[in-house]
Amino acid sequence: MTIRKTYGCFQKLPLAVLLSSAFLAPFTSYAATVPAGVELAAKQEIVRNNGSEPASLDPHKVESDVEFNILSDLFAGLITIDNKGEAQPSLAASWETKDQKTWVFHLRPGIVWSDGSPITAQDVVFSWRRLIDPKTASPYESYLGSMHVLNASEIIAGKKAADQLGIKALDKNTLEVTLDQPLSYFLGMLAHPSLSPISQADVEKFGDKWTQPGNLTSSGPFKLDTWTVNERITAVRNATYWDNAHTVINKVTYLPIASGTADVNRYKAGEIDITNTIPAPLFASLKKELGSQVHVSPYLAVYYYAMNTQKPPFNDVRVRKALNLAIDKSIIADKVLGQGQTPAWHLTPDNTGGFTFTKPKDASLTQDQRNEEAKKLLKEAGFGPDHPLKFNLLYNTSEAHQRIAIAAASMWKKNLGVDAVLQNQEWKTMLDTMHQGTYEVVRYAWIADYNEPSTFLNTLRTGNSENTPKFSNATYDQALNDALKATDKADVGKAYQQAEQVLTDQSPVIPLYHYVSTRLVKPYVGGFNDSLLNYVYTKDLYVIKH
Repeated sequence: MTIRKTYGCFQKLPLAVLLSSAFLAPFTSYAATVPAGVELAAKQEIVRNNGSEPASLDPHKVESDVEFNILSDLFAGLITIDNKGEAQPSLAASWETKDQKTWVFHLRPGIVWSDGSPITAQDVVFSWRRLIDPKTASPYESYLGSMHVLNASEIIAGKKAADQLGIKALDKNTLEVTLDQPLSYFLGMLAHPSLSPISQADVEKFGDKWTQPGNLTSSGPFKLDTWTVNERITAVRNATYWDNAHTVINKVTYLPIASGTADVNRYKAGEIDITNTIPAPLFASLKKELGSQVHVSPYLAVYYYAMNTQKPPFNDVRVRKALNLAIDKSIIADKVLGQGQTPAWHLTPDNTGGFTFTKPKDASLTQDQRNEEAKKLLKEAGFGPDHPLKFNLLYNTSEAHQRIAIAAASMWKKNLGVDAVLQNQEWKTMLDTMHQGTYEVVRYAWIADYNEPSTFLNTLRTGNSENTPKFSNATYDQALNDALKATDKADVGKAYQQAEQVLTDQSPVIPLYHYVSTRLVKPYVGGFNDSLLNYVYTKDLYVIKH
């Protein structure tokens, strides 16, 4: 039976089972739908600002929307999720499960890569094994463990080989995935770009150069055309894509413009059709000037500062807690940004998967009261006027990140006498610094991979590949395990609340705000949909005659 027939069985399962399809976050509409009477432009091309140069176009070597924005156009997954939160066929035409642990996927007949070679179940097996193989060193290697794919955790721990992963090709067009326990949001996780199959033939033929133009073959609606580093990436329509008949755009260009001001200026000059964001200082004037071209919507993401808990003095919870308390998050959200962002008193945004979290008691204090508590903690840790705390605050190049860092450093200086030295690096360099553990405090963010709190909370599990603060707490890990075992939504929420309380008490990260998505979109761009995950799929778009 397919997942659309098994929602009614969820009450018999663990893992927040009463939540039905709310677990499956709205991603986008299902291919471009041009309303009757809309006249299309002769030239169907879109220019998008992507904000930064991607670290790679290898789905197994990346970890952010900078890359996923592009990869979601180049590659297709087994399934996709529509705006109603329903799983829809993509490379897989159908699937079934009898026990919610063993899933069988039937690939769409005749699907091929952009070079015309067949996409097979073995390509999927190869891709998932490569993702989790420690030799790949993927930032997302823990993802299959979080999905509870059989033997994934043991493979990550080096106890089993990657070929022991619970996935196998039954034949060229049939794939079997085995979990070690039922997981109610399995299909929602399955739609993530890191699980889209890549061509085994490409990797074996070209090695590390398989992602270069001319080498990379696509399964998605677009194929890579050109890549000029730090200038632009272009992709053109993939005529072999299984749903090419419902694609309208013929060419998409991605620009790596980090400056929000430059992004807006080029938009106003007609050089960009969709911006990456809207700079806070320009927001009010642009809203007045451009009206409906300003798009603002909430989405599931949190902005935070991560502290290297393995490096003194950030291995001292008193230091981490003091730095957390001394930032006025309301000022960051309302004054520094002021576009609808909300102060973050816990890591997970409210309404993720239908859950709402109780704010910690610190949220009810005045900022002066929080500052006093922070001073006491720092003094206990050995810091004060005669021995001031000084550290480096790292962020990737961006006007917005710089503004927030300046504000945070000013608060720490004023409220605690702490000196935060601002450092910026380009996106790829900052990621390397994070994963090498050679930072002290670094700005980061997490955008939900699927609509359920574990997408945020798992990143701080002991040993998780995205746990760059190297935080480890047995009570925290147990709370997340309890959430997985719970059979009632209230019990799941209670376990997640306990996990959030541990993060408040231990402060390995400092949540600053929960996001809204802000973009400028030209009025002639049709098919644009705001998404809780902030993905904009080019296959959904079309250019109206103007």
